[in-house]
Amino acid sequence: MNSESHRAEASPPDAAAPTTDARSLGDRRGSAPKRLVRVLLDAVRGALIGIVEIVPGVSGGTVALIIGVYETLIDGAGHLARGAALVVADGVRGRGIQRAMAHFRSVRWSVVLPLGVGMLTAIVVGAALLAPLLESNPVQTKAVFAGLIAASLIVPIRMVGGRWRAHEVVVAIAAAVTSFLLTGLPPAAEADPSLVIVAIAAAFAICALVLPGVSGSFLLLTVGMYAPTLAAVNDRNLAYLGAFILGAVIGLGVFVSGLQWLLAHRHRITLVVMTGLMAGSLRALWPWQTEQNDLLPPDDDLGGVILLFLLAAALVLALIAVESVLLKRRLLSPDSVSDEHPDKAA
Repeated sequence: MNSESHRAEASPPDAAAPTTDARSLGDRRGSAPKRLVRVLLDAVRGALIGIVEIVPGVSGGTVALIIGVYETLIDGAGHLARGAALVVADGVRGRGIQRAMAHFRSVRWSVVLPLGVGMLTAIVVGAALLAPLLESNPVQTKAVFAGLIAASLIVPIRMVGGRWRAHEVVVAIAAAVTSFLLTGLPPAAEADPSLVIVAIAAAFAICALVLPGVSGSFLLLTVGMYAPTLAAVNDRNLAYLGAFILGAVIGLGVFVSGLQWLLAHRHRITLVVMTGLMAGSLRALWPWQTEQNDLLPPDDDLGGVILLFLLAAALVLALIAVESVLLKRRLLSPDSVSDEHPDKAA
């Protein structure tokens, strides 16, 4: 890109050629439909993340990995959290405002905003539509999501790249065992929590949201707050939702910075751990379980469950292939982190 600009500067302007302003105006007009398509596709990506966050056992972070926006979201969340912290901590005297704005400018808003809108819309709509489906067809629904997660393991494995070392295999197995045991915890009875407890639970649940293989919905289920939270979304309980959002923001600010550091400095081993967590989380999606999460043998519907599993796995592989094509055609925003480091520049 730089070499092209140097060549353009070195060569004399052609009288017959359109001016730079005319060319750039034409480029902007020509790229407007492509930008609109990119925004709509990013909103669909966000909707996919939001819809699975309602399903206990399925991690929104896993879907973010599948659809290629995981590092973009983590990077944006980190900058937002640090910027908000600077505004709150030193905003009164004004010293933190400049550094906070630098963090806010580092967020890829063109990607994060459509993702956020799609995610929130899917959560509101999915809470009303998906919850009855889970209750009426739990075996079939879990089979579908198990197929999605099993096929999606290819994503972090490819991101690790190269041949796995012996200690990485051991780490992945340990992470898988940990995730397997955690997803086997029996759910607590439905709670009537105070707003403080709601905020604390949200802080932990949001950490699960951004960590592939760990389900925020399942965490809420184990502490008896899944049903009350779903009801708060459906009933538009603003007090409950406000406390939940506040806790989520605090939890995100504390957790994401550490995750960002790991992705930047321990990228390979972090992805190895994520792969293990995702593999172990499949336990939560075993179609035949008791209400206390005890595993049961398959019943007479085994053939139908296997078919749904395979169809869901095929859907993920097709989604990965389509994403690759859209990225090549620049109709989809690539997963990346910002090049700016506001704290160092300040």
